[in-house]
Amino acid sequence: MAETAHQGSHGGSAKSWLAVSVILIGFTVGGVALTGLGGNSGPNWLFVWVGVGICAVGGLLALIFDIFSDVIVDAPRALAAQEHHSPHEARLEQAELERKALEAN
Repeated sequence: MAETAHQGSHGGSAKSWLAVSVILIGFTVGGVALTGLGGNSGPNWLFVWVGVGICAVGGLLALIFDIFSDVIVDAPRALAAQEHHSPHEARLEQAELERKALEAN
């Protein structure tokens, strides 16, 4: 079902983005609360736990929406090997040439 809805796209559906956004908001709230940016000298534990709760709600949304079904697995790509020259490769080529010269004698 996900493949037909997102032909060739890795973007995910709106409901998946909603779940991930809720998790991100919860993580941000908890992270900012841990830094104590609210004027306190230490972490604001109330907002840390609020952030944890928001993350938990986002996680439940992710489970309910089955966001992993949005993943589209493409066929493996066969890329042509690009020519490169490394010192190790040059030594191997030199050793191969020397071996062929010894075999020819």
